[in-house]
Amino acid sequence: MTTSARRIKTKTTIFLLLLSFSCAWAQTSAPNCCPQTPTKEKQQALWKKLQDKIADVDRDLDGVMGVAVRDLGTGETFLLHGDDIFPQASSIKIAVLAELYDQEQRARRGETGVARLADLYTMRSEDLVPDSFIMGGLTPGVTRVTNRDLATMMVAVSDNSATNVLIDHVAMPNVERMLTSLGLKNTHLQRKMMDIAAARQGRENISTPREMMTLLDAIYRNKLFDKELTADFFKVLSTPKDSSIPKLLPGDITIANKPGELEAVRNDSGIIFVPNRPFILCVMTTYLHDERAGQRAISEIALAAYQYFDRLGRSSEYGRAVPAK
Repeated sequence: MTTSARRIKTKTTIFLLLLSFSCAWAQTSAPNCCPQTPTKEKQQALWKKLQDKIADVDRDLDGVMGVAVRDLGTGETFLLHGDDIFPQASSIKIAVLAELYDQEQRARRGETGVARLADLYTMRSEDLVPDSFIMGGLTPGVTRVTNRDLATMMVAVSDNSATNVLIDHVAMPNVERMLTSLGLKNTHLQRKMMDIAAARQGRENISTPREMMTLLDAIYRNKLFDKELTADFFKVLSTPKDSSIPKLLPGDITIANKPGELEAVRNDSGIIFVPNRPFILCVMTTYLHDERAGQRAISEIALAAYQYFDRLGRSSEYGRAVPAK
């Protein structure tokens, strides 16, 4: 090695040693001069407390509960009995609504023979079944409504006649194919509303907390229809209704959900659009000793989840609540 090369090597070594010493001194003498990337430890502590709260509600409920919570920003998910199958009652109507909008999307792409939102239907008396709060007041053979009108009745007041007409219009096998296309193996629309004979034969409308969460997540991310139709889908699903998720939440929060009720069964699934931190919540209960207790349990979990996501949505990554204005 030449003298010149040795000098260069020596200078380089000295420079690296000085640089190493400088970094070490900065870390020990001035640890806050270059803040490190904030960790999620504090948020994880809050996330764990939410899980503990859900566990407390589950423990106190005289029945069986399943829960799915998903942060739509990060994808972080909590599941309690997430793959257990529960009867859905009217919550299965989310799948019927999704198929209607999927067919509207396909029609806009040129497919024929599918249902459209604007298709007109003339109400018939033979379509009426129990719990037809709006359809029962219409004039048979005269009143005409669109599929979107039927969907609004199905969501807002859970009108079973409107639901059954929509099921006829979109066809039950098509709902099943749509669910299968999303990989949902345990979510099934197997009977119309109030078909007790079918229920006695074991043909129940079913899903799991994970799969109902997956369906809502797919819709939110435009995997079934475009942004325009997705926005309208959630506009219909967020029609105000008597349900457990919103019961304890602020009235100005948009909540796109569908509850379900049967004997010993109370469910509610939807998306709570917390500013900056929307999330999915699916709560299913069955074998209930007290159905009102099931409703309270859903409301308590919804409040705990809302408080967690609202706190994150209003805070900096260090935990300070930053004013919106």
